[in-house]
Amino acid sequence: MIAAVERLASQSVDSTVLRGFAQIGLSVALVVVVLAVAAVRRFEFHHETGTAVGRGFVQILAAGSVIGLLLNAHLAWAGVVLAFMIGAAAWISHERGAQIPGAFRTSVVSIAFGTGSVIVAMSLAGAIETTMRDLIVVGSMVIAMSMKTNSLALDRFVGELESNREEIEAVLSLGAPPERAVEAYVSTSVYGALIPIVDRVKSLGIVSIPGMMAGMIIAGANPIYAAQYQFVIMLMLFSAAGLTSMTSTYLVSGYVFTDADQLDPAVLGTTEA
Repeated sequence: MIAAVERLASQSVDSTVLRGFAQIGLSVALVVVVLAVAAVRRFEFHHETGTAVGRGFVQILAAGSVIGLLLNAHLAWAGVVLAFMIGAAAWISHERGAQIPGAFRTSVVSIAFGTGSVIVAMSLAGAIETTMRDLIVVGSMVIAMSMKTNSLALDRFVGELESNREEIEAVLSLGAPPERAVEAYVSTSVYGALIPIVDRVKSLGIVSIPGMMAGMIIAGANPIYAAQYQFVIMLMLFSAAGLTSMTSTYLVSGYVFTDADQLDPAVLGTTEA
């Protein structure tokens, strides 16, 4: 551990790192210009954006430092780091459906299942090298996509309950089981949550060159292999997003009904607040 700390300390004063801080300074200057214009125009987002930039800088720098410390650690630490990321992702994501009992538990299970299935399968297939660096970097991308999808699915599902409360109660009054009453809204929620990743796959190479591919090309990799690997990454992200959103909406739909198979008024009452 002492050697790792010494290596991190030496890396922190490396000329490349110092150049990175200078580049951050220039980027921050651009953000300051945007925030200044926003303040003059009396837009309301400049305080939130300023806080987000500062928080993001601290978080990403801390993440880089932790990865630097763990690069030569035992591979088991990768599991610990990924488990922590999944817990944090679930905590952030569950707030989109916090009014539903079990939203956090559902988020943990859904994100863990979606990301775990993809990471294990692709590691066994050799698409993800079982090294600390690859598992943490690629794993964090998969977890982030699962978190985003879970948030969208929960938010959409709550919105569907609010918008279609009367229709759902009418179906229940006819004796239909609860899962049948919300079946269409679960499907709509999953589809809505997957739109961003589907659009990203559609726009590959036309609208944007994704970060992983761009980084590999800049680092000197074969552009065709970079494109192939990027496509693999995108399919991994889609798979994790699909598994997460389907698991999340399936599980959470069981928490919005009472024991008498009626919509829980406490849940709906909160969502309407």
